[in-house]
Amino acid sequence: MSKPRRWALLTGAAIAVSALLAGCSGGGNASTGSGSDEINYALPANFTPNWILPIGTAAHLNTNNGSIAQSLYEPLVAYDGSTGKIAWNKAGSIATAADFAKDGTSVTMTLGDRHWSDGKPITSRDVAFWFNLVKANKDQWGSYSEGKAPDNWTSFKAVDDTHFTITFDKAYNPDWMLANQLSHIIPLPQHAWDKTSASATVSDADETTDGAKQVWKYLNTAAGKIADYATDDLWKTISGPYGVTAFTTAGKVTLTANTKYDGGEEAQIATVNLLPFTTADAEVNAVRSGEVDYGYINATDMDQEDSFTQKGYEVEPWTGWAITYMPYNFNNPDMGAVFKQLYARQAVQMSIDQTALSKVVFNGTATATYGPVPQAQESDFVSDVQKDNPYPFSTSKAKELLTSHGWTKQGDTMVCTDPGTSADQCGEGVAKGTEFTMQVLSQSGSTVTDNMMSAIQSSLAKTGIGFTIKTAPVSSVLSQTPTCTSDEASCDWDLSFFGTAGSWYFPAYPTGESLFQTGGSANFGSYSNKEVDALIDATTTSTDPTKVQDYSAAVAKDLPVIWLPSPDYQISVVKQGLTGFDQDSLANFHPAQWKWSK
Repeated sequence: MSKPRRWALLTGAAIAVSALLAGCSGGGNASTGSGSDEINYALPANFTPNWILPIGTAAHLNTNNGSIAQSLYEPLVAYDGSTGKIAWNKAGSIATAADFAKDGTSVTMTLGDRHWSDGKPITSRDVAFWFNLVKANKDQWGSYSEGKAPDNWTSFKAVDDTHFTITFDKAYNPDWMLANQLSHIIPLPQHAWDKTSASATVSDADETTDGAKQVWKYLNTAAGKIADYATDDLWKTISGPYGVTAFTTAGKVTLTANTKYDGGEEAQIATVNLLPFTTADAEVNAVRSGEVDYGYINATDMDQEDSFTQKGYEVEPWTGWAITYMPYNFNNPDMGAVFKQLYARQAVQMSIDQTALSKVVFNGTATATYGPVPQAQESDFVSDVQKDNPYPFSTSKAKELLTSHGWTKQGDTMVCTDPGTSADQCGEGVAKGTEFTMQVLSQSGSTVTDNMMSAIQSSLAKTGIGFTIKTAPVSSVLSQTPTCTSDEASCDWDLSFFGTAGSWYFPAYPTGESLFQTGGSANFGSYSNKEVDALIDATTTSTDPTKVQDYSAAVAKDLPVIWLPSPDYQISVVKQGLTGFDQDSLANFHPAQWKWSK
């Protein structure tokens, strides 16, 4: 998730059209925006936006939420990959400059001459407000990884209204610090939000830990009331190019241009209708009927591209800076001991035919993933070990790997018949009679995902590994497969899949502090490896690209998750005449960049 908020995630939400009632969440009407000051934007299936507060918790880290929040509350430092290169988009940022100390231990940021929609200036105090809230509530912040922000920020000092300095606990790679840490900061309206309840008076409550916790609770409680988003005055004080005028629990969102916006990305289209769908097929039907101005088609529809261009659309694959995977739950009380055996994870990975899945299931619109660094785009970050696929597909070798470690096939399933810790036994904690069976909770709404899961099920069966599939909307997948300890009731899950459009979208530096470091905010399966922890730390402090390659190689070998093909984020279809839709490989959408050509 989302997003993370980079937990990969996915985009925003909607107002439905009458022709879509069978497949679109909810009712209502929205005529096509073609040639007008309005646009109908289709969201990925079953990615219902459910959060407006620009500080995400673990269950709300999807790019739908993030992109909507960013349209309302501009980040301190916004990154955008829509130009073909991931870079700082200063036009969509509150900050105008970042001056790092020569020794790499601090940064002084400069804010632009910007104002909130109520006319109050945006100042260093608004950044301090965010800082104080996150510092006091870091354990609930979805982007928190132990030892990283805010732990590595030892002090915040306001120099004046438009300058502040953050001091670090040691020297860091400035590019990593800017792209992967400072980009989390969203200036918040301290003069409107710094109170402990709806009836309380605004004060400086955030300046004490206890007060910051109360403010956090108040804001998060309000953010849980989705039906009030469009009417609650709390969400009317904004800094971004759009405000929310409709937001329902069914996922319908209407964004309306903020006439008080004074930043560099002024809205060109007055009204943006974000449309949710329960299935990808329902959305494709909406495209066929011309009811959306921007949408997507399934990979299986690529051989019908001409039929879409004839309806006035341009078809544009959207490649993401992402990886796709299923995390194991290493703390599962039944299967966790099996998952902790490297040979067992190797056997699973060798049973996944990524080449066939990419070709057959995704119709050639996916790229095989062999490790923790994106491979769909060229970069200096991918190691040769990851590129060369350390575990090629072979169910026969996978089967041999299990039988050589104390497993015997009984019926259709491998069973541990020789428990123990010797090299030819099942391994520590694996009890005699344990069956190698796994269940995945997979996101619903995508025929392509359903087909991939069925293909994986068949392939694993040849090795003797049982694989059952349960589906749910992605928000439910995230909430039902949390980071947990083995004694918690919520720890009964084996595998989780939330990657129909990619599981994790990275910031500019594809490091793994959130995903694979011990205690990482999006380390859902509780993977822990001290060697990997040290390698991740090195990627954040050194400017040497080989440090990321070392990390890439180690994680590709150690298999903290099941690597799967990374699909194009989506195969977009855009109405002719609609411009500004250069695809952002970070998977964010940017309504302020869109416009209708004359």
